[in-house]
Amino acid sequence: MQKRRPVRESSKTTPERNGKALDSGEKKKRSERRLMKFEELPRYLKDNEYIHNHYRCEWSLKETFLSAFSWHNETLNIWTHLGGFLIFGWMMVVSCMETTEVGLAGFVSVFSGVTIRWPWPSMAKAVYFSSDHHDSNVTHTSSFLNPQGEVNYETIPKWPWLVFLTGAMTCLICSSMSHLFACHSRRFNLFFWRLDYAGISLMIVCSFFAPIYYAFSCHTYWRLFYLSSISILGLLAIFALLSPALSAPRFRSFRAALFLTMGFSGVIPASHVLYLHKDHPNVVIALGYELAMAVLYATGAGFYVSRIPERWKPGAFDIAGHSHQIFHVFVVLGALAHSVASLLIMDFRRASPSCAF
Repeated sequence: MQKRRPVRESSKTTPERNGKALDSGEKKKRSERRLMKFEELPRYLKDNEYIHNHYRCEWSLKETFLSAFSWHNETLNIWTHLGGFLIFGWMMVVSCMETTEVGLAGFVSVFSGVTIRWPWPSMAKAVYFSSDHHDSNVTHTSSFLNPQGEVNYETIPKWPWLVFLTGAMTCLICSSMSHLFACHSRRFNLFFWRLDYAGISLMIVCSFFAPIYYAFSCHTYWRLFYLSSISILGLLAIFALLSPALSAPRFRSFRAALFLTMGFSGVIPASHVLYLHKDHPNVVIALGYELAMAVLYATGAGFYVSRIPERWKPGAFDIAGHSHQIFHVFVVLGALAHSVASLLIMDFRRASPSCAF
């Protein structure tokens, strides 16, 4: 009888198949669109223990990108700042138009389609060409103060205002992208949160350029001093926040304190401006908006650090209403308040481009 030889499984093909099956399984697991609970997350994704559910964890890049259009606990974080980015993007487009006279009245005119004149007689008297500030060599070219409604030439540069808009847009888009992609992997998480913190620092620095440049345009040395000081402080903050250790949740309070310190350093130049131009309503009203900005930013930071309201009722605000979303809304509102203040200062300076006052 002929003996049947035992069939030997190829040692070469089996590991390859097993290896392919393992790779396929890993890819399937990585791309699985399943929202997870806080306790299931890897350590690097654990940031807020009061948000219990609806976490994305290590999805594929495609699924992570598409998650911007689905509901999870980062959806509103993504869209609150993406919406802010679009608002400031529109302001950038309007500002770059040759027909736009940058200033509060100019923006309102573009938005409403009508020429805006000063609604406050006392402000018009203070800012417009008056006998108290008469200078035959000064050309006053603010179109909304021109009785004939004629469009005049720009007498002040736009670039400081555009610097602010660029900083705001950079901060908001970096924040939105961080909340979208930081869940993809540990490497993405580290990169995007450091980018987010650098974007915040950049926005704070850029916010100083427009009001300081226009308010101190007739005081060159003070202008240079203030802008140099905040720029150096911002660079130091960015370098410090690029440290991976400072991205950890336990440094939440430190980051908030650092950003608030940078922002509130503006009290010094603001007080200086008030001392120099306290008789001009534009300046006083602009500082009122800056005060509103400070309150909005500080309130937002308070929500960010305290993690209220989810701290009071863990798990109830996973999708909507948690502290970081509230913080985002206050950031956008604060930036808009600062925009109004900057435009008012621009109107003030345009009324006397050659420093009659």
